[in-house]
Amino acid sequence: MTSSTKIFVDGEEGTTGLEISDRLKRLPNIELLQIESSLRKDPEARKVLLNNADIAILCLPDKAAEEAVSLIDNSHTKIIDASTRHRVSDGWIYGFPEYKKGHEENIRTSRFISNPGCYAIGAVAILYPLIEKNILPPNWPITITGLSGYSGGGKSLIKRFADRPANLNAYDYALNLEHKHLPEITKWGNLDSPPIFLPCVGNFYRGMLVRIPIPLNAIPSRPSGKDLIECYKKHYENRNHIEVKEGSAHKEINPESLNGTSALRIYTLCDSEQNNAIIIAQLDNLGKGASGQVVETIKILTA
Repeated sequence: MTSSTKIFVDGEEGTTGLEISDRLKRLPNIELLQIESSLRKDPEARKVLLNNADIAILCLPDKAAEEAVSLIDNSHTKIIDASTRHRVSDGWIYGFPEYKKGHEENIRTSRFISNPGCYAIGAVAILYPLIEKNILPPNWPITITGLSGYSGGGKSLIKRFADRPANLNAYDYALNLEHKHLPEITKWGNLDSPPIFLPCVGNFYRGMLVRIPIPLNAIPSRPSGKDLIECYKKHYENRNHIEVKEGSAHKEINPESLNGTSALRIYTLCDSEQNNAIIIAQLDNLGKGASGQVVETIKILTA
């Protein structure tokens, strides 16, 4: 790439796109290609910028992201898709550098990169190391719960909470148990079948917790809490954005305490008899789970 990398954010006016653009403005040697607001849905205007970019970032609904890919008719523009459209598609690399050894290099050399979802990256960060090390069977019946700030729902949910109705503090959603992140969690978590997943949104702007219970005594390998911690520490060794913590040293876990960062923190909580554990991933849903991870991927591509 040239010394100045040309980047076009298709869908810049959305929540994720705005934060990506703001973060990119702080980086050196980045030239942001921008489209007039009146032309942001014009395929021809978008096509010009998509093909002029060294890196195109798609912050779009799934169908629009698919259309954007079809508009690129050159062989050099790299694509980072922040929608769910290509997260389980063949030929697309999952944009989670810490996923496994060598994955960062896979991202660096790929042209098609799917950016992880916020809940999904937390769940995958918890599950993949345990399954890869045969601590947890891939056919284990996984249950996931999550808590997120309302920015994860985009402009409509932000407006709903901004209006601050007196009775709206938190609620469960995706009650049909078909959350859009399930295919991604299943594939990249290395599971044989989709987990049970019930998320919750709270009356705060950003921040996230993803929780997975692990019944230690019921798992065939009979791991201890220490086994889990050692697995994570080894898997994420020397990874700047992943931190492993023993939960017993903490009295509470605040979903907002990593806000504004691209960090992901993994806590292992165990009872005193080592019968049960809960693994919690803590992150900023607009950081490691969305805009921040896009920017970290760009740093890899432009290094």
